[in-house]
Amino acid sequence: MCGIVGIFDLKGQREIDQQVLARMNQTQFHRGPDEGGLHTEPGVGLGHRRLSIIDLSSGHQPLFNEDGSVVVVFNGEIYNYVDLMPELQQLGHTFRTHCDTEVIVHAWEEWGEACVERFRGMFAFALWDRNKETLFLARDRLGIKPLYYGTLPDGTFVFGSELKALLAYPDFPREIDDCAVEEYFAYGYVPEPRTIFNGASKLPPAHTLTLKRGQAVPPPREYWDVPFTPLGPISMQEAEEELIARLREAVRIRLVAEVPLGAFLSGGVDSSAIVAMMAGLMNEPVNTCSISFGDPAFNEAAFAQKVADRYHTRHYVEQVESDDYDLIDKLAELYDEPFADSSAIPTYRVCELAKKRVTVALSGDGGDENLAGYRRYRYHLYEERMRSMLPLGIRKPLFGLLGTVYPKADWAPKVVRAKSTFEALARDPVEGYFHSVSVMGDKLRDKLFSNPFKLRLQGHRAVDVMRRHADRAPTDDPLSRVQYLDIKTYLAGDILTKVDRASMAHALEVRVPILDHKLVEWMSGLPSSYKLHSQEGKYIFKKALEPHLPDDILYRPKMGFSVPLASWFRGPLRQRVRDAVLGETLASTGIFDMAFLREMVDQHQSGLRDYSASLWTILMFEAFLRKVMGQSPSQGIAA
Repeated sequence: MCGIVGIFDLKGQREIDQQVLARMNQTQFHRGPDEGGLHTEPGVGLGHRRLSIIDLSSGHQPLFNEDGSVVVVFNGEIYNYVDLMPELQQLGHTFRTHCDTEVIVHAWEEWGEACVERFRGMFAFALWDRNKETLFLARDRLGIKPLYYGTLPDGTFVFGSELKALLAYPDFPREIDDCAVEEYFAYGYVPEPRTIFNGASKLPPAHTLTLKRGQAVPPPREYWDVPFTPLGPISMQEAEEELIARLREAVRIRLVAEVPLGAFLSGGVDSSAIVAMMAGLMNEPVNTCSISFGDPAFNEAAFAQKVADRYHTRHYVEQVESDDYDLIDKLAELYDEPFADSSAIPTYRVCELAKKRVTVALSGDGGDENLAGYRRYRYHLYEERMRSMLPLGIRKPLFGLLGTVYPKADWAPKVVRAKSTFEALARDPVEGYFHSVSVMGDKLRDKLFSNPFKLRLQGHRAVDVMRRHADRAPTDDPLSRVQYLDIKTYLAGDILTKVDRASMAHALEVRVPILDHKLVEWMSGLPSSYKLHSQEGKYIFKKALEPHLPDDILYRPKMGFSVPLASWFRGPLRQRVRDAVLGETLASTGIFDMAFLREMVDQHQSGLRDYSASLWTILMFEAFLRKVMGQSPSQGIAA
């Protein structure tokens, strides 16, 4: 995997400062420690950090076409490059290397902006065409690889694989986006296309951006979407067989590498399925890596070992201690903006372990979103059935009142937390689903934020992110709609961001077979009843895997990849969370109601309420202010 950066003069051909470009490139050294490359010409500068995976001897970047008029910097893998290369050669293009990067420049020459529609893989790249005076940026369909960009007041356009590259550009504005703060405290991450900074954006998944010298920056163009087009009549047995065949092919094309290769193995269904497919395709034992936890409530190591034994893998395990919270500040530096998924800690550790053995690892990410594995999908369909019985005009006052008067029961299983259910039933489907996935719901955020900050939001609400995607959803099926929402928000903004930063921090490439776009298209068309059957999520996946994995792997309760926040904040992190949440760094921002922050800390630490997820979200925001913004307690945030 790699990192890319660039500077483009939108107005003319001002000289590019090579030292600035080199400094931006160097911020991403961890993404590509094998070598770095720069290219500058009037008004354009491109930089690249390389992690060598394929064609180790000649895949250097920036990479040019035959006459040097087209140059590309590329982060990712084009898995079908071996099919595209002879096609392009027949069309008259000459190749000097055997790497997938060179396919991009010739595909651009042949097909222009539509070249991305021919690529099967994970990618973010920037391409400069001197003859057309055009800079072309693209990101893969599901958002596996990141790409950030921003325009400065003087007409300079900058981009990079991580926000830290943009922050290295002199005078890049660091003004915080108030709307991004609202969205962060709702979702636990900043959803595309926003970043935490007003001056920077994420290029959304499945989008391209075409810039021409002398013209304003246009809106990004979408080139693909998850179709959710029904497949038509297909029996359960036929679907099971085709699912395995498609998964096997998605794994097979991801086994090409000239460096050591392996897999993450958590002991869950998705990672176990990937290992099972790999074992059937490889001539040597699969390298598998997993981590264990001292707390049995979070430990899946025994299940991972069971799969490793069945497929005779070379299995490596390390234990993550329950006090592994020293990563808090490190994570803030890695993610460059507030990021509150606490499973970033074990993800960082499993990537650290994997890098000791391999340079490429396959993961099982994407199974829950595409095959309905999350428990919240069951709850949502139950709530949808209830909503269908009563119109919103009756439900809203009735269940709104019940939700207000019913006592909150943090200790109870979610399925019997009537207060949360009543609150969801008082809302329309999109707002109800937003309520179920929010780290901090509307009422909690209303208490969290100060009155002056709420005025600055000017009515902006985090649920608008989901509404925007719901309005474009290609399906009316209740399950498919919330899967679509998760693919557009949680998958890209949380899951894939987490894995990208944690893996690249260790110069480890992670490949994601379940997110092969051809497989995703096919899975989206399966009947919803094949995905969520009665109370069983990923039903068809589990049935299809029965010949490959034991039932106690397939049908045990889902555990997740989490850490014991509630006990940390009442025990070893008791004073740290109090100092951070109630300290001057947050108080000086003017964003928070400090009296309510104190109430949250006191009630959590006394055991009266469980505010662990909320407190972690606040803690990571405070760490972002210190480590990324460099904010001292006396500075505050400019409005």
